[in-house]
Amino acid sequence: MISRLLIVSGVVLGLLLGFVGQAVAADHAVILMYHRFGEDRFPSTNVRLTQFEDHLQVLAQGDYTVLPLDDIVARLQSGTPLPDRTVGITIDDAYLSVYDEAFPRLQAYGFTATVFVATQSVDRGLRGYMSWDQLRELQAAGFGIGSQTRTHPHMHRLSTNQNRDELEVSNSRFIAELGMRPDLFAYPYGEYSLSVIDAVRDAGFIAAFGQHSGIAHGYDGFFELPRFAMNEQYGSRDRLELAINGLPLKVDQIVPEDVVLTDNPPAYGFTLSADMDQERQLRCFNSNYGKLDVAILGKRAEIRMPGPLSGPRAKVNCTMPGPEGRWRWFGRQFLPE
Repeated sequence: MISRLLIVSGVVLGLLLGFVGQAVAADHAVILMYHRFGEDRFPSTNVRLTQFEDHLQVLAQGDYTVLPLDDIVARLQSGTPLPDRTVGITIDDAYLSVYDEAFPRLQAYGFTATVFVATQSVDRGLRGYMSWDQLRELQAAGFGIGSQTRTHPHMHRLSTNQNRDELEVSNSRFIAELGMRPDLFAYPYGEYSLSVIDAVRDAGFIAAFGQHSGIAHGYDGFFELPRFAMNEQYGSRDRLELAINGLPLKVDQIVPEDVVLTDNPPAYGFTLSADMDQERQLRCFNSNYGKLDVAILGKRAEIRMPGPLSGPRAKVNCTMPGPEGRWRWFGRQFLPE
C-alpha cells in the first residue's frame, strides 16, 4: 500500500512539475496600452472605470502573471523564459487621470505599469497632465517611466536632426527630474519609420513600442514591439481575454521593411518561422477592406490589398489558430502618406 501511494504521489508530482514547466516556458508576453481613465469626453483614448476595474479583476483572478515592462523586456532579450500568459501594462501620455484613477486601482491589486511621458506637457504644467512630483510618486511606488519624446510629434515627418533633438532634450529632462534616463520608448501615435528607429536606437533606448496589435516576443527585433490598445470601443472583457490569451505569430523578412509607404497599396509579405505550422489557416484583415487575399508558398505569405490603404494610419492584422483554442497575432500599422 505504501509503495502504491508513493507511485501515485510520484505521478501526481510529475504532472504538477510538468504543468509548472509548461507555465514558465513562454518566450512572449502580451502588452496592454491605455491612455485615459474615466474621461468620457475622449472615447477613442479613454477606458471607462468600470471597464478598467473589470480588466484588473480578470488579470488578478485568471491564470495570468502581470510583470513590470522592463522585466519582460529584459527576459525576452536574454532568452529567459517567462510564465505563459505574462501581461505587461503600459499607459501613454501621462494624463492626470492616470494618477487620480489608474494609480490607486493598480496599487490595490499589487500591479504596476510603465507610463510613457512626453516631457514638454509636464514641464509646462498643462491642465489634465501629471506633474513631475506625481511622476516621482509613481516611480517610488515601483512604476516604470518611459519616454515619448519632448513634444509628442509625428516623428516620421521630422528630420533626423529634429528627432535627435526631441530625444536628447527629453532625456535630459528625465535625468534632471527623475534621476534616470528611460530605457524604453513608445512612438507617439505608434508612428515610426526606419530612420526614426535608428534615431531611437542611437539615443540609447533598448526597446520601443508601437500601437499595432500583436504579441511581443522579439523574433523580428525589439524596436517594433506591439501592444493591444484598450479604449471604450475596444475594451470589452471578451476582447481583453482574446488578447491576453494570445500567442505570437512569428514572422521575418517583412516587405515592405518600412511602414511609411512609397507604394500604395503595398506589396505586403513576410516569412513565417519554422514553428508556425498552420500556414494554410493564416488570415489577414484591414478595417476598410475586411478579409484580404493571402497567398502561401511554403513559409512565405503574400498579402494583397484590393486598393490603396487610406487614412493617416492603416492597420493590417493577421491571425492563425494556435494550440488550446488560442490565437496567434501579428499586426502592422502602415503610414500611407
